Amino acid sequence: MEAELQAQSHPFHDFAAKLRQSGFRETVLRYLQWQKEARSARNQGKPTPPFPDIGPLSINLDLTTACNYACDHCIDWDSLNSPIRHQESILKSSLEQLIRRGLRSVILIGGGEPTLYPGFLDMVAFLKQRKLQVAVVSNGSRNDRLAEAAPLLSEGDWIRLSLDAGSDSVFRAMHKPKSAKVTLPAICRSAESIKSANPAVTLGFSFVIVWRGARREDQALVENLDEIAQAASLAKQHQFDYISLKPFLTRAEDGAEVMDPSQSSDSMESVLERLQGQLQRARSLADDKFKVIESTNLKALCQGQWQNYTRQPKQCHMQALRQVLSPLGTFNCPAHRGVSKARLGGIEIWGGDGAVGAGGTASILQSFDASEECKEVTCLYHPVNHFLEALLAGEEDLEAALGEEVDMGDFFL
Repeated sequence: MEAELQAQSHPFHDFAAKLRQSGFRETVLRYLQWQKEARSARNQGKPTPPFPDIGPLSINLDLTTACNYACDHCIDWDSLNSPIRHQESILKSSLEQLIRRGLRSVILIGGGEPTLYPGFLDMVAFLKQRKLQVAVVSNGSRNDRLAEAAPLLSEGDWIRLSLDAGSDSVFRAMHKPKSAKVTLPAICRSAESIKSANPAVTLGFSFVIVWRGARREDQALVENLDEIAQAASLAKQHQFDYISLKPFLTRAEDGAEVMDPSQSSDSMESVLERLQGQLQRARSLADDKFKVIESTNLKALCQGQWQNYTRQPKQCHMQALRQVLSPLGTFNCPAHRGVSKARLGGIEIWGGDGAVGAGGTASILQSFDASEECKEVTCLYHPVNHFLEALLAGEEDLEAALGEEVDMGDFFL
């Protein structure tokens, strides 16, 4: 079953392969060896050995919670525009320690809009000076700042704009930008300046698919399902390298991000029929210069297998290898950003010698039961978590079981 599910993943989401890269492999093996030793010690009633001198390989870095939109479908609605701010000296100290412990990539993303952070350009420069891969997820309202940042980026880095529409009317209804000057056509035109500033940067158009009847809490959301093909055409016209398609996620009562197809005014069969038609039209636009990327959970939804991805192992291994740093603290997963039970500590836990962060990671690996806490989450990391769990359960030498080294040039998790 796990091999079948893994085969559905786009290479961007083939995390098991990514972990076999030379820049990751040694850290992954050290983590797995510690897990073997920790489980053996617990079985014998002995103290758990200290967590190794490693940290997450990839992080989501929320520079700010400030946002100049009021998107009805925003998954981080409750934490937006918080008065809590980063202390930049602590943040940079934490990043330096994480780099020493093996950090290879940083995605500058929500809670808020990263280009609103006063030190945005300085932070991009800081990360690139330390040879990290860097990505930015933006709402597109400040493409001038992204164009300024683009020359700092390298091949393999990417910028993705969260636009979610093919028409300006639907875009404005969904995103509710606070300035009347922010329109979908204006954003797409200005996005061309990013590619002009650095053609090596991959530019993406993100589209979260919302069907009629979807809700966030008690608020009905704007449907955009019938604009997928139109959005793909718009993206191709304006020099985007790809359009990324994924289904809308909502917050469960326990705070987790979940996909809930039952939130539909129409039968799911009808929704899927319309969805498949739109996807087929979008795919027809793909060529050597423009890609249509469907997320793993979208593929699972279309194939009727999405619930398979909710069957998580008890221990989520990816929370040791990929974390979220936010003004609100350090969290174990983007799907639990801002949720107290997923909080390892403050942003400062990876500062100093990193011992507090290592201890927090070891602790949450034990306290956070993914089979319960994530039982409704259609998890992108489902296949790789089961892959790592199988390595730990097997008798084969870990290095041999991990498989041959690969070179993907992509260190984003």
